[in-house]
Formats: sequence, C-alpha cells, structure tokens
Amino acid sequence: MKKKQTKISKVQEQGTLGIAYLKTIWSSTILKKQGIQNKNIELKHNYVTAVFDALGIGIEPTFKYIYEQSPSFESFENWVRDHGNLSSEMIAMVNVAILGSESEVKKTPYEDAILDDKAIAHWEKEGYVIIPNAISKTDCKASLDLIYGLLEIDPNNPATWYNDHPLKQGIMVQLFRDPQLDKNRFSKKIHSAYKQLWNRNTLIVSNDRVSFNPPENENYQFPGPNLHWDVSLKRPIPFGLQGLLYLTDTPANQGAFTLVPGFHKKIDQWLEHLPSTVNPRTSNLQELDPKPIAANAGDFIIWNQMLPHGSSPNTGTKPRVVQYINYQPIDREIANEWI
Repeated sequence: MKKKQTKISKVQEQGTLGIAYLKTIWSSTILKKQGIQNKNIELKHNYVTAVFDALGIGIEPTFKYIYEQSPSFESFENWVRDHGNLSSEMIAMVNVAILGSESEVKKTPYEDAILDDKAIAHWEKEGYVIIPNAISKTDCKASLDLIYGLLEIDPNNPATWYNDHPLKQGIMVQLFRDPQLDKNRFSKKIHSAYKQLWNRNTLIVSNDRVSFNPPENENYQFPGPNLHWDVSLKRPIPFGLQGLLYLTDTPANQGAFTLVPGFHKKIDQWLEHLPSTVNPRTSNLQELDPKPIAANAGDFIIWNQMLPHGSSPNTGTKPRVVQYINYQPIDREIANEWI
C-alpha cells in the first residue's frame, strides 16, 4: 500500500493544542527528512522560537524527536504535551501575531501608555527606563520563595548561597516556567511599557530564565557576564529592547544591572573609529563609563539592545535576584550575519 505523502501544513492550522504554525513546523521537518527541498517548506525562525516559547519546550530536542521518530502529527502533539509547559496566554499572543490581519500586525498606536513625557525623554537620551512597582512586593516574595526553594537556599544563611545546583550556570538559573514567573511575565505594566516603546499592540513575550548573583567572598568571585551585546554588531543595528525585573532591592553595589547610558546614540561612530584589529566584543568596554542601575524589588528595567550591558560584581551583603522578560514583535528584524 502506498504511503500517504506528507503535505506542507497551512499556517492557520492549529491542531488540538490550538497554536498556529506548529503543524507547519512538523510537516516541514518531515518533508526535509524525506529529502524534499523547496522554498515553500522553509521555516521562519521568529515563528519557530515564538511557538516553542509558548509551548515551553526546547527547539533542539523537538527537532531531534521529529527526525528520529517521524511521528504522526497526533503523536507529535502528545509528545509536546508530555515534554512541554504550555502557556495559554503565550499561545494566544503567538496566534494573534501569526494570524492577525495586516493592520494588527504592522505598526499601530499603543493603547495604554504608561510612560510619561519625563520617562520618554530619559529613554530617548539614555536608552533605558525604569518602571517602578511593575509587580507587587507580595509577588516578589513569592518569586523569591520559589527560586530559593528550588535552589535549596536559605536567604538568612549565607553559607547556602554558594551551594552547587544543576540548574545553576554561573549566575544564571535554568528556571523558565512556573505559574508565579508567568504571573510576573504578564504584568500589565511591563506589557504596556513594551507596547509603548515599540509603538505596537501586537507583541509576543519571551520564555527567559532567572538569575541569582550572590556577594563575592574569599571563595567566590563574580563569574560574569560582564558588559556585552546580545545582538549582532553588523550595521545598521536594528531597534530592539531587552528587560529585567528586580526581585530584590538592589543598591548599586549589590551586583546591580549595569549599562552604558546613551550609547545607542554613539555606537555607530564608536564602531566606525575602532581600529580594524580590535574586536569590539573583546575591547575594554569598561572605558565607556558604565553605570550600575539601582532599583527596588518589583521595579522593571527596559534598555535599548545597542547599549553594552551586563551584571556586576556583588560587593554588598545580600544576593541580587532578577527575572528576564522581553516583549517583541514576531516580525522583528534580525541580522543575517553575526559580528
């Protein structure tokens, strides 16, 4: 009996999980495994990452499973249910972004401005802005209880702050999804600020992790990341935003988030005059006069991705804990070459 040939799925087909583009990802991968190559089955990277963020599942293990098992779409959806961490809110955002009308997806006026004229003026000049009280103190405490409990940390016992844990990678903690983290992620204030800065209503939210930065001592030194960029430096560098939520009160010396204010207005000239023998990513970015950003638990910082940024050594007496959250358009510009 002749095997039924797989066809490329239409973008709007949502399957039983109710998310657009997942069947397109499955059918495109199956066709490529069968040796079928044509431009109609090429996947859009932004769509793929958005779908997998909403499903709370890794890209690499998912494609490995499809290639190795060649599952039916029904079996694939069941596998996603078993291995993922689905968010109905994120799925809804992805569906609007992928399936929305031209007028919805393209630039439209934001609906609920939260940044006043003073905040916008600071944003335009310095390239970053602080949104006070983006989440409540109660939610900060619940988030800290979650993170400390997972890492087996007693906030009142410094000896526990430096214990090894499989989820720790330097100061980064591989904790992405939890109802409390999702509650923070969908803060109306955070979402509204991103919409205002993007000047768009239709954004998707990232599936980012958290960070735990304890004080330095004789046995522990800050491992980084120091000042860096998370975007290609190929010019013109596209507009983009990044953000983090302080879950602890964070003075400047407590491992505060650090950036170079106003560098979005200088980066082109700086790159232009950099000697050809100097790699901008390994140059001494401390010479650019970075500034640690002190803020309170519950405050959210958004910065322009052109600013060099990073964490800093914690010379205080308490850990710094943050959650990374980013909203962006699904059709955002991404450089095709990493420099």
